[in-house]
Order: sequence, then structure tokens, then C-alpha cells
Amino acid sequence: MSSNLGKTILVDFLRNSRPCIQATVEQLRQFEVYKSEKVHLLEVMKNQVRDAIFDGDHFFLRSSVEYSNPQLTLEEVQGIIAAKLIEVCGNYFYLHNFHETSNEDVTEICKMLEEPSGGRIVSFLLNTDDVEPDRYSVNPLRESLVRSGQSAFPSAFVRTNDLKIDEKFMKKYEGSLISGSEAELIEYCLANCGDSYVNMVDAVKHEHLMMLSELFGIDFCLPIMRMPLQVLKKENTDGLLHHIIREAHKDYESIERVYNCMGRSMKSRTTLLTVPHSKKGFGSKRAAKGKIYFEETKLKNIQVTYQTTSLYPNDIDPKDISVAVAEDQFTIEGDRLVNYDFKETPSSPQFILYSLGSPEDAAIWHGVGESGAAQLIKSYTSVRLACAKDAMIKGLKKYGIVPRIPLQFNLVPENMWIHPIHGTIDTSIGSVEKLEDLARLGMKVECLPTQEYAR
Repeated sequence: MSSNLGKTILVDFLRNSRPCIQATVEQLRQFEVYKSEKVHLLEVMKNQVRDAIFDGDHFFLRSSVEYSNPQLTLEEVQGIIAAKLIEVCGNYFYLHNFHETSNEDVTEICKMLEEPSGGRIVSFLLNTDDVEPDRYSVNPLRESLVRSGQSAFPSAFVRTNDLKIDEKFMKKYEGSLISGSEAELIEYCLANCGDSYVNMVDAVKHEHLMMLSELFGIDFCLPIMRMPLQVLKKENTDGLLHHIIREAHKDYESIERVYNCMGRSMKSRTTLLTVPHSKKGFGSKRAAKGKIYFEETKLKNIQVTYQTTSLYPNDIDPKDISVAVAEDQFTIEGDRLVNYDFKETPSSPQFILYSLGSPEDAAIWHGVGESGAAQLIKSYTSVRLACAKDAMIKGLKKYGIVPRIPLQFNLVPENMWIHPIHGTIDTSIGSVEKLEDLARLGMKVECLPTQEYAR
């Protein structure tokens, strides 16, 4: 291994996260192949995005990075490292039986960490392309996103032609949320990656991950999957996500079942199971307000209002909150969801629905216990339990989907990586002067018990 950083993190992981490794190995021994189709992911090479196809007999482990910031944050990097450690340690102890680790084991695992995925477990990044491009107020392109009218667009539809680095942002946050070298990399990719914002973000993160791979001695360049909009754009109307949206909106009872899984009341009916986009391009779930109307048990229509709204604060200055600028109002007839066609009615479904189309057999969450993410996991788990009992979203087996509850891991909140000076998790890794400071924080991951996260 070219660096002691990776070894330091590995040793801490083996010491403090053994239950995660054991759970993975046990799950792998019981694993039955159920994916009937190839799994289509993406990889970035020389600023180009291309297909990466895997056989369905792999055990897929999901982590993620955000399209709401081009630069890599500490939280994102820690999630990637956790995925790589679980993947490699799981593959290693699956072949050698689970046991107390020796120096020889550590040496062998270090060698495996340097290589791309090569075992039964494959870790990948599920990148949600329907988020606002500056959802967490850490995007250095902020001012031009607003000026170009794209601040409330889904990231998948943002174009880079009019985007540039915000000088005010750099002056305020260089050294905390972003570094000068990261800004230069973003400018380079803006000029060389075409006009797709998500392609540009993936290229920036990939270039930085390649550099970090050398420094840590761990291959960070995981394959990616963009959902839900890229998948919906490519699907025919008989595709999986189209089917999920149709099934969720069939009638009153169908919508009520999803609401129950989400812990929502049908009295207000203001939670949209898929958020229709405005003809003006708006698709921000936070800027969209809506209400569902019925005619007896039949879905009559959905009324949607987009209005300018604040997004989420960054950790450096909680008062400096980005805004999704949007004004529009319209009605979507129920038939357009019951007989769904993305080309006619583009929309962003809720994560708990479209994630049913992810190949994940295990998933990594970030710091559950210190934020509202616990409610999301309860919804995610409850939907999958209901689908496994064939109580909602019927017909998934036709698409090779056998609903099950993935293994769920969590970056332990009190041990998440933070900036050595600012104490923040959303700062960029490029603004950390000494990577040794991060490695010394170690890697503590816990298993989340399913029974505690079901409604």
C-alpha cells in the first residue's frame, strides 16, 4: 500500500466495526441470486461517462454522493471508504472464514483495497439526480445557478453553459467549504465535460477520488447509478419505475398504503408520491407544494404550486441559506399518473419508491440518530416490508425484483469525520490540510436493526 492512511483506517475499522463485517459475511453465505437481469451502472473515464455492466449474481452495497455540490465533502468520502471497507473485508472473510485478524490478514486486505471491485460484493454509488443543485448551500456555482434560472431545477436537467464559480462564495468559504484547487478543477470540468451538470459533477468527483486513491492507498472510484430521472428518461412506459408510479397511484387505497409506510395522514393529502415538474423546468421537491384530490376512490387530480423557498443551511454559516427560485401553479389529472408516461408528465418520485429499483442488497446511511434521516429509513424499511408481503406495488417479480430488506449500516454519528478546525462534516476534503487528521478519526460503522425501523 502506497500510504499508511488506508492501513490506519482499516485497523480501526477491524477493531470497532466487526459486527458489520460478520453480518455481511453471514448474509453473503445465505445469499441467493434473485436478479434475473444484468445490472447497469456507470463509470467515469477521462471526463466521459460510460456504461459498466455487472452480472446479477453480485451482492450490491450502496453508498452515495451528492449532485448538490461538485466538490467532495468529508461526509461523502467517509461513506465511500466505509463501502469499500465493508466490500473488501466481506469478500476476504467470506473466502477465509470470519476470525480474529492477524498482521498477515491486514497486509492482504490492504492489497485488496488498492484494487477495483473484484469479489462477490460490489459497492456502488446511488446518486439522486432529482435534487436541487445547491440543496445544502455549499455549491460554489450558487450565484450563476440562480441567475440562469436553474436553482429549482432537478440536477439532471441543469445545463452548465451559463455557470461559473461565484467569487463571493470563494472569498467567504475558501479553506472551509472548498479549496482553491477544487475550484480550479471545477472550472476545468465546466470547460471540458459538455453542458450536462451531472456529467460535470461526476467528472469533478472522479478526478478528486483518483487523487485520493493514491494518497490513501484505497481505490475510491466506485461505479455509479443515477436515479430516478436518468432511469425514467430511458425507460419505456412498461419499465420498472413507470410501473411503480402507476401502482402507487391506482386508487385511494394504493396511495393510503404508501402514506401509512411514510407515517403520513390522508386527512391533509399534501405529500405527493411523485412531484410533477413545471413546464418552466422547476422540479424542486422543497419548492413544490401540492394536494391530492379524489373522486370517491378514484384519483381525480393533483394540484401543484411552486414557490420560491429556502433550502438547507451549511454548517459554516447556518444563516447563509440558498434559495430555490420558482413560481408556477398547475393541475395534473389523475389519469396521467394512473397511466403514467414520463415523457408526457415528467416528475420526481419519492426516494422510498424509486429506490425499489436499486440493485442494493446492503446500504450505508450517514449519521442516523442526529437528524431526520431516521424517519426516511422507517419509510424505506416499511415500504420494502409491505412489498415483500405483496401488500403494495404488486407485480415487481415481473421485473426481476424480489423485495427484501437490505442490510443497513450507519456511520456512527459521534464518530463522523469532521474538519479539524471547523468541526463540520460538509466541508470539502480538499480544505483539510493534513489527511492524517482524518485517518486518526478511524472508521466506526454500526448495523441498524430492521425491527427498530419499521412502522
